[in-house]
Amino acid sequence: MAAPKKYPNELRERAVRLYFESDPRPVIRRLAEQLGVHHEALRTWIRQAQADRGQRSDLPTSAEVEELRRLRKENAELRRANESLKAASAFFAQEMDPTKRRY
Repeated sequence: MAAPKKYPNELRERAVRLYFESDPRPVIRRLAEQLGVHHEALRTWIRQAQADRGQRSDLPTSAEVEELRRLRKENAELRRANESLKAASAFFAQEMDPTKRRY
């Protein structure tokens, strides 16, 4: 289970909106202090918003991150199911072995 978010989504959205709507752009550290958030958290939110807007090509968008998370979870579930099926197959193959002596 993921850890709970430290900052509410409304605060994140408002902080990013303030950054982009301000002219000139504020210093991230100063804006973070005014909003009561850590400056690296604000920097991360801004970078992610830029990726979502297509302004950054070096980061995946939120949709891509969510899809990757979903696919990794699905992959892990499929691996577990595959391991169970392998174990069951080996068990039944051993039980059906005609050379096995039954007492």
